[in-house]
Amino acid sequence: MDNSGLYVGLDIGTTSIKVIVAEKVKGQLNVIGVGNQPSNGLSRGVIVDIDQAADAIRSAVNQAQEKASIEIKDVIVSVPANMLRIEPCNGLITLDDQSREITEEDVRNVAASALGTSLPQEREIIDIQPEEFIVDGFDGIKDPRGMVGVRLEMRGKLITGSKGIMHNLQKAVNKAGLNIISTVLTPLAESHVVLNDGEQDFGTIIVDLGGGQTTASVIHDHQLKYATTDPEGGTFITKDISIVLNTSMENAEKIKRDYGYADSLQASADNEFPVEVVGQSEPTYIDERYLAEVIEARLSQIFDRIKDRLNQIQALDLPGGIVLTGGVAALPGIAELAADQFNTNVRVYIPDQMGLRHPSFTAALSLVSYFADLADVDMIVRSAVGATLTKAPKLSQPEQVKPAVAGKSKKAKKPTQKKKRGEGIKNFFSDFFD
Repeated sequence: MDNSGLYVGLDIGTTSIKVIVAEKVKGQLNVIGVGNQPSNGLSRGVIVDIDQAADAIRSAVNQAQEKASIEIKDVIVSVPANMLRIEPCNGLITLDDQSREITEEDVRNVAASALGTSLPQEREIIDIQPEEFIVDGFDGIKDPRGMVGVRLEMRGKLITGSKGIMHNLQKAVNKAGLNIISTVLTPLAESHVVLNDGEQDFGTIIVDLGGGQTTASVIHDHQLKYATTDPEGGTFITKDISIVLNTSMENAEKIKRDYGYADSLQASADNEFPVEVVGQSEPTYIDERYLAEVIEARLSQIFDRIKDRLNQIQALDLPGGIVLTGGVAALPGIAELAADQFNTNVRVYIPDQMGLRHPSFTAALSLVSYFADLADVDMIVRSAVGATLTKAPKLSQPEQVKPAVAGKSKKAKKPTQKKKRGEGIKNFFSDFFD
């Protein structure tokens, strides 16, 4: 299929909503518009107030429309990994005429037969991933169309989520005046952009450090094998800074971005900065090491919980190690902290497109890239779960289109000296949060 056309990715995050408009021309995906607005009505990646979320979505879309000089109606929407289940599924159909070739409709029918398992009332199918097709006992087939046989099978993975989460997501997007042409699971989309072919094949862990929560997903054999969420993210770090330094949340967020280090070994005790303290007319001066120990303490807690879950499935033995992304991954020293704590190789993924050079844009960029590159057979299989898979509309003569470039990453170096991190603040920190 020639997937040339216009694609709009809508990433609804806890702290911000991002919209990316991209056009695919002759195999090249070009970003032509971006929207980025603060979120409302979300908690830990899930919509809890439909009206507020719809207003925030509308603001982000309007910003992207102005930059791309188009009207946005159809969007590809990210689905968080909350309450996710991944289960094997198998489909089988018998073809009525052994002399005719297998068609698109046959592929759709065998995918539909794989969806035959009854689901609990509170769950909804998000996606189905075909792993292989089998024609008359011959396995390992990626696309059976055009082949001749009497028995067609499909083996794959069925991904289901909370019906309540999906309903609120769809309702908020529709209330913002938008039509959802597809929902895409965020870890699936990110694996397409964040990992190279070898990492997807041999196995790699993606840790998305968002504002409201942290998501760890395991990719192996080009398939999503496991996903888990931790209910803490960048907002919790900001709250810690606010409480420990006795400053407002707004100031704490600015301090985190301007002076924060994830690794206290990299921060300097000699570099001080002013903090506006509540109830004081004059600012208090704090050093970067002190701030880093507050940040590191919260990140260490998050990493510890994620590590325990990954160890249960032996995911940390995979050769690809860990790739960090999401807004919190922009903190200096986070790769080194993660490498020390997980005891594996770690790198940070940052998109390399102009205007998107921050890991918080990874999910939105991944949406358009993943959907634009879906193969014919994947689109047909996905249509069995009710996705509307119309071709994206053509965009007339876009101006100043910039080509998308593969993102760069930086590898973590493990600390040469084993030191106890955060000794000065952790006892004090525990008084507030333990």
